[in-house]
Amino acid sequence: MENIALIDSFSEFKDDKLIDRVTLMAILEDVFRNALKKKYGSDDNFDIIINPDKGDMEIWRRRIVVADDDLDLENEEITLTEARKIESDFEIGEEVSEEVKLIDLGRRAILALRQNLISKIHEHDNTNLYKQFKDLIGEIYTAEVHHVRPRVVILIDDEGNEIVLPKEKQIPSDFFRKGDNVRGIIESVELKGNKPQIIMSRTADKFLEKLFEQEIPEVFDGLIMIKNVVRIPGEKAKVAVDSYDDRIDPVGACVGMKGSRIHGIVRELGNENIDVINYTTNLQLYITRALSPAKVSSVKIDEEKKRAEVFLKLEEVSKAIGRGGHNIKLAGLLTGYELDVIREGAAIEEDDVELTEFSDEIDGWVIDEFAKIGLDTARSILNQDVADLVRRTDLEEETILEVIRILKEEFQD
Repeated sequence: MENIALIDSFSEFKDDKLIDRVTLMAILEDVFRNALKKKYGSDDNFDIIINPDKGDMEIWRRRIVVADDDLDLENEEITLTEARKIESDFEIGEEVSEEVKLIDLGRRAILALRQNLISKIHEHDNTNLYKQFKDLIGEIYTAEVHHVRPRVVILIDDEGNEIVLPKEKQIPSDFFRKGDNVRGIIESVELKGNKPQIIMSRTADKFLEKLFEQEIPEVFDGLIMIKNVVRIPGEKAKVAVDSYDDRIDPVGACVGMKGSRIHGIVRELGNENIDVINYTTNLQLYITRALSPAKVSSVKIDEEKKRAEVFLKLEEVSKAIGRGGHNIKLAGLLTGYELDVIREGAAIEEDDVELTEFSDEIDGWVIDEFAKIGLDTARSILNQDVADLVRRTDLEEETILEVIRILKEEFQD
């Protein structure tokens, strides 16, 4: 009963672990064999018999009987006198099996066994956890907020596993309280020491793709294919979809009547504006669709440089660029081409000057920022409201005011 009692005491470590009794017994055998090696130098002549159903275990040591004055290997041999204390009819050369009680290993060895067992169980749990979540990378997962820190939110799933949602993987408008359920994709599993760290993301393009699979049956069933997804998390996204079935309108199926199908996805992403467009291998048409809601007049493509000049009427330029340049940026990412907006039929007025003429006083990257929103002359900038320029570009107000000062001094003199 001593062995059973000890095993039962060891078994307490599995109470809150995902480990079955058979696995625990296998770990026990490994731990005990290590203990036997330390005490006797070898475990080769020991038999460990485990009954996982009863939770019982026996350890037997096998030794060969030798003459009393021929004992050389104490672990592997036993004198005839000692053997006959076990059974009186043993003879030289016979094998003796004797049970070893765990208590015989000594108090210190048992404490070491206990600590080693804890370590092995943790190692087993960590290995299983790592494998489990490695298989879930790129999949949507839901967990509950355990506590919120300035740079990270710690989540706990139904099995008590800890999942990390870093600040940079959160949508800017995300706000979580303890107890909230959070959805994201498992982006990576990293080993921190021996413990796996599970990283969730809500900003990955893959998260939006998986939301489409989850919320739109035709995507889940493979009737509609998602060809590409690009996002500026919390702001805007573009999704290119296609279908081999001509009877299916992929865009209409994804959006739903009055946006009913996509509404849940938009809400999940903090009201991120999602454009769904029909994919096509016709590059000009694809670029035109990617710049929606702007109406493109024509496209001139340079396949070698992966650039395209997009010609639009003046009133369509701001739509093509979008707030903060988001629309044209995403259209470029979606198509894989760098897009240059050209105002159709726009000629520089006699009393106007191209912005590049001021390159000795205005940094090139600043000129490029204005060009992104279709402002490439002095007058086009001076005619704009400063607050609107701050909103539509990535430039600081001080930089914009400095540019305006330079233009007024040089251009209006």
